[in-house]
Amino acid sequence: MRRDVFQAIADPTRRAIISLIALQAMTPNAIAEHFDTSRQAISKHLKILSECELIKPTHQGREIHYQLEVQKMKEIDSWLDQFRQQWEDRFNQLDQLLLTIQTE
Repeated sequence: MRRDVFQAIADPTRRAIISLIALQAMTPNAIAEHFDTSRQAISKHLKILSECELIKPTHQGREIHYQLEVQKMKEIDSWLDQFRQQWEDRFNQLDQLLLTIQTE
């Protein structure tokens, strides 16, 4: 089943996992050490992130390391960029309005 990437990143635990592995590839056990939850719960989060192609498992001997899929993150950023410009324009308009009110 293909999951929606935005539903995946809506969860704070999954966002925290992404932040962790953005720095370096990590094993599931190493990831789980950073959370006050079960290893099974972390495995479920990793599965969802993998299904969304936000992270990628790689095998190194007997261990699995998860690493961030940077290209997928760039796709999210590109989608958000269209809104970022609108927000900046609106904040600039608000700044101008506030300056006008202050000078009156």
